[in-house]
Amino acid sequence: MEEGSFLTLHSRSSTLVIELRGPQAPDAAPLWRYWGPRLPDGVVPGGPITETRPPQPSSFDIDTPLSIAPAFGVGWTGGSALLAHRDGLDFAQRFDRCDVRRHAGDHRVTFVLTDTVACLQLSITITIDPARDVFSLRCTLTNTGDAPLQVQWLAAGTLPLPGGFDHLRSTAGRWSSEMQPQIERLSRSTWLRENRSGRTSHESFPGAIVGDEGSTRLYGAHLAWSGNHRQVIEALDDGTRQWQLGEWLAPGEVRLPPGQALQSPELLAACSTEGLDGLAHAFHDALRQRLPWPGGAMHERPVHLNTWEAVYFDHRRDNLESLALAAADLGVERFVLDDGWFHGRSDDQRALGDWWPDETKYPDGLAPLAGFVNSLGMEFGLWVEPEMVSPDSDLYRAHPDWALQIEGRPLVTFRHQLVLDVARPEVADHLFALLDARLRETPIAYLKWDMNRDLSTAARAGMPAYREQVHALYALLDRVRQAHPAVEIESCASGGARIDFGVLAHTHRVWTSDCNDALSRVTIQRELLQWFPPEVMGAHVGPYPAHTTGRGQMLAFRCAVALPGHFGVEADPRAMSDAERAELRAWIALHKRLRHLLHSGRVWRGDAGDGIVWQAHGDDAARELVLFVYRIDATQQRHAPLVRLPMLDARKTYRLQRMAPVAPAAHSFAVASPLATAMREGGAPFDGAWLARGGLPLPRMAAESAIVIRLVAQA
Repeated sequence: MEEGSFLTLHSRSSTLVIELRGPQAPDAAPLWRYWGPRLPDGVVPGGPITETRPPQPSSFDIDTPLSIAPAFGVGWTGGSALLAHRDGLDFAQRFDRCDVRRHAGDHRVTFVLTDTVACLQLSITITIDPARDVFSLRCTLTNTGDAPLQVQWLAAGTLPLPGGFDHLRSTAGRWSSEMQPQIERLSRSTWLRENRSGRTSHESFPGAIVGDEGSTRLYGAHLAWSGNHRQVIEALDDGTRQWQLGEWLAPGEVRLPPGQALQSPELLAACSTEGLDGLAHAFHDALRQRLPWPGGAMHERPVHLNTWEAVYFDHRRDNLESLALAAADLGVERFVLDDGWFHGRSDDQRALGDWWPDETKYPDGLAPLAGFVNSLGMEFGLWVEPEMVSPDSDLYRAHPDWALQIEGRPLVTFRHQLVLDVARPEVADHLFALLDARLRETPIAYLKWDMNRDLSTAARAGMPAYREQVHALYALLDRVRQAHPAVEIESCASGGARIDFGVLAHTHRVWTSDCNDALSRVTIQRELLQWFPPEVMGAHVGPYPAHTTGRGQMLAFRCAVALPGHFGVEADPRAMSDAERAELRAWIALHKRLRHLLHSGRVWRGDAGDGIVWQAHGDDAARELVLFVYRIDATQQRHAPLVRLPMLDARKTYRLQRMAPVAPAAHSFAVASPLATAMREGGAPFDGAWLARGGLPLPRMAAESAIVIRLVAQA
């Protein structure tokens, strides 16, 4: 393209504008000119940016606006998209050539930037779907020189943020308390978030949202990567900001030989003028197009019972068959045998790596139990943790060198376990052979694939091996799926420490958190739904009291919190009363009636105040919805606040019906209103305009209780 021309890319409701620079420019890297709400076709900036910005005193004589690949050492003093050198040489980059390559369909463009002095090439690919709102970026760095190139940082992408957008929303947390919202105000200081745990982490989700106070216009970005990551937002000298996300690299981790390339993880980004829900819809839509469902399409998500909190390591055939009978009686569709089934596994301090059935617990293998489960009409699932090894295991005693370690340093255990070097071909082959044998000899429909520790001593031959471990995991997952294409795989990592778009390119579900306390789960799940659709969100009814917090809630509240996700049970129904089992059975039946709606459409979320939050799941046009209202704290008001539902069609009338599998619990202070009675007994009509702008009146609710309401637009 010619000097001063512009490249415009449109998604459904946003636009990217990139200025292409001519050969006389000080740097050939194209410039960011716009990322925001969709512009009309044909709209371009008034001219090249250098013609619209006058020179400033006490500045470089050559203007250096934000490019798609800002480079260090030639006038740009902001953060660089690339930090690399050859033993201290060629540390600065200046791209003297840019080739633009358009791809089929005109929805993907690659900018090939060449630095003939530093002898490197940086390719940046932007992919945008006109029918959707998430676009992706990915960078590939190639060493075109004749000496190795040490890489310290390679951003997956550099994004522009307009001036005034200084409200940041991210998530932090810990084990059993993941996805806790963090609200911050950006300033002229740099905002930096790094994760060095070797997995996606409990503590730091690889994504964030930036907005403007009082505006529904938001920018969101997520790094599709299951390892170390870094994101940084930096103020620029024109009042705007740049936002970079990429893989955090350990010292010396990437040393590119001549002719070799380094590819970044994929960066996904979206701009929405419809607030947090608009961003959620965009990312849900993007992930749904990517999920590798067996057979190419999602089937109804089977209701789970996972054995962990019911039996722990107590694996007795009669005990498990009794549990399976109780599960089938509830309407459970998938029975997942958790930790404790394999050779020598009596507690969490031994046997990881010895992936064959324990001869004492399962003298005839797993097939008899799986066959019994199948005879009850349920699928059989199995827990595994292939990447790990216990020092007290046959595998470690035979191959201690297979554990990731730093020579001369002590081994650092975490939960009494070490990490196998899966990137070594002999290790990957060994693990695949064991998994393949279990899947061939037993009718296993589902693997709960766990990873219960961070990486610390992750080295090979004295060099860091974090990123190779992640790529090796992806390859092993794909190898298992290719050999057994009907098997579904869950990404679990001591709860929610490996939840990202990267791992979900190879798996089908995530375990949201090891915490099954329903009150804690309200926040965790609502934040998870900001990025991930409900059909991949493992959400189980836990026991009373919750094993991670010691706190307990009524069964109806636990069920209502779990209902919108991939529903399951993480409790022992045999320990429940007959009335509780009947109630749980009714909730499972309700989930089955509603899951077609819960797992295919949009999700909206809101906060009504006074301890009440809500979320609604429904079709894209909001013609039919399921509304979940959660009171998470005792009321501070005489009357409950109204719940406004702005997504409803103001021109339609809706019939509202309370979906209560059993009669709501009676309280001495709770007297049913005529409206509440009508919603229970057959439905009450409401104008959509009133529900959107006035609001839905609620009955009196006790703390830690929920209401489920179905809304259907009338013809």
